[in-house]
Amino acid sequence: MEQTLAFLSDLPPLLLYLVLGVGAAVENVLPVVPADTVIVMGGFVAGLGVGGVVSVFLAVWGFNVAGAVAVYAVGRRYGPEFFTTGRGRHLLAEKQMRRLEAFYARWGVAAIFAGRFLPGFRALVPVFAGVAGLGWARVVPPLAVASAIWYGALVRVGHLAGDNVDAVRDTMSRTSRGLLATSLVLAVALVAVWWRARRKTGG
Repeated sequence: MEQTLAFLSDLPPLLLYLVLGVGAAVENVLPVVPADTVIVMGGFVAGLGVGGVVSVFLAVWGFNVAGAVAVYAVGRRYGPEFFTTGRGRHLLAEKQMRRLEAFYARWGVAAIFAGRFLPGFRALVPVFAGVAGLGWARVVPPLAVASAIWYGALVRVGHLAGDNVDAVRDTMSRTSRGLLATSLVLAVALVAVWWRARRKTGG
């Protein structure tokens, strides 16, 4: 963590914003990227006077939303064909696709909003919203609002830590464990539902 802080502290402000923004965007494609920790450290560095905290927030928020909208657009454009005639048909049977579409039609806005706070699901909910054919007007607002809340909180935590690196580490550790546990429980439940549906459809 100290090495990352040293690296970020040595960057000029514009490059700092770019590095943090790209990290927030890439998380939409590679969930294993530890973007949350890096963004908290970005807020911490801003608190030390390297760059501005508002600029850090706007960079990570803007890039993250842009990345999420991009994967949503890819899912909307290529997802239905992939899951009906491509290799994806082995993952989702036709009946499961209809259920996915029905779920997003009813709960899409809430699912997108809540999912953006959970590791792993953060990358999945926008792309499957596209696969399910959910319209732009029901996807972009909850994405933008949830990302603003989450990344605003991360930047704020880092900024308020002052020069206490241990406080940043402890806060992120506790938060990450709780969110990861929630994601794992939800993932197991979804896999169980998927498996039961596949067995019923003979997939």
